[in-house]
Order: sequence, then C-alpha cells, then structure tokens
Amino acid sequence: SQLKMGGVYRVKPLGVYAMIDDGELDWKVIAINSADPKAAAVNSLEDVEREFPGQLTKILEWFRDYKIPDGKPANAFGYDNKCMDKAFTLKVIEETHGFYNKLKSGKRSNSEELSLI
Repeated sequence: SQLKMGGVYRVKPLGVYAMIDDGELDWKVIAINSADPKAAAVNSLEDVEREFPGQLTKILEWFRDYKIPDGKPANAFGYDNKCMDKAFTLKVIEETHGFYNKLKSGKRSNSEELSLI
C-alpha cells in the first residue's frame, strides 16, 4: 500500500547505501515498513533479494540517475556501490542520530543553518 508523503512509520532497517551527492555523503537507508505483510520474513539484505528480487539494484540505479534529466551527473556511491548490511546500517543510524542530537542541543554549532524541525 502507498504511504503518505511526510508520514512517520515504524520500519525495520535492513541496509544502507553510501551515496555521494555533490561531493557530500548522503546515507540512503533501506528499510521495510513494520506493517508490511512480508516484514516478518525480511530481516537481512539476502531476505530482501529473496522476497523482492532485483529491488536493491533498482534503488541504487534510481538514486544514481535521478538528477540526470536535469543535466546533472550521475551520483556516485561508496563501498563499491554495495548496499551495506543491517549491522553497518544500525551503526550509521546511531552515529547520525548522535550528530542530530548535538545540533539540536547546541553542543555543535549549526553553521550550515540546517533545519532542525
């Protein structure tokens, strides 16, 4: 089923791509909605491939190419274009959540004027 844009949903993180967008790292977390009928059967990238064959490649290709129609170059990816596993993903989430908390609390200056809403 389609989810609402801007909605907040409980998900199960499964993997992450390290996209390089305009020279900056932009993590792309691959997750499944916890309410999805297949959520109980999907706990790893291998399970994603079994239950949703080819979707990881399609996700990579979409994020790589989505700016090309605007005349921009394809995005690059770290880790040899590999989707990193769940354990790696959870570390990325923990680290980036820590960065967010430091910005939100003022322990790190917000010199980039990032939105913290």
